[in-house]
Parts: sequence; structure tokens; C-alpha cells
Amino acid sequence: MVYVSQQQPKQAASPMGDDTDFSVLLDPGLIRAARSIYTTYYEVHPELMQRPLGVAISRLTYRGKLIFSGKPVLLPQECFVPFSQIESDLYS
Repeated sequence: MVYVSQQQPKQAASPMGDDTDFSVLLDPGLIRAARSIYTTYYEVHPELMQRPLGVAISRLTYRGKLIFSGKPVLLPQECFVPFSQIESDLYS
């Protein structure tokens, strides 16, 4: 019999100061869709000034939701687009 270890290799700490790692390269289409979701939310709710952490978005349908607190719990087909990637082109 062969046994496989269940331990995951330790990763370096992220620059965000917690153990979240969003350094994965994302599809530009996903970033555009996440930016569109954020822009639509901001246009509908201009009085709300809370900055989201990012957008949880489906890689299949490009539908997503803004995440405002905590670590996102993602479905297998979803990914997380951090707000830093969304805002990089918003103010250009």
C-alpha cells in the first residue's frame, strides 16, 4: 500500500498581511467582468462608501458578487478578483 501525505506545503506570507494568496494570474475577461460588477454596484448605490475586498466571480458565467468582509468561500468554478486589480484601471 502507498500512503499520500495530506499536508500542504507552506506558502510565503502575502503582502496583504494575512494568509490570503491572490497572486494567481487572472483572465483579463474576468477582471473586466468584476470591474463591471463593481461599477454597476457603485452607480446604483453611490451613497455607500464601503470599499469591497473584491469580487467572487464564476469562471463559466462571469456572474459575481462583491465581497465586503471576511475570507470569500468560493465554489469550485469561482475565483476571487481582489479590489486592487479592479481599481488599477478604474482611475486611469
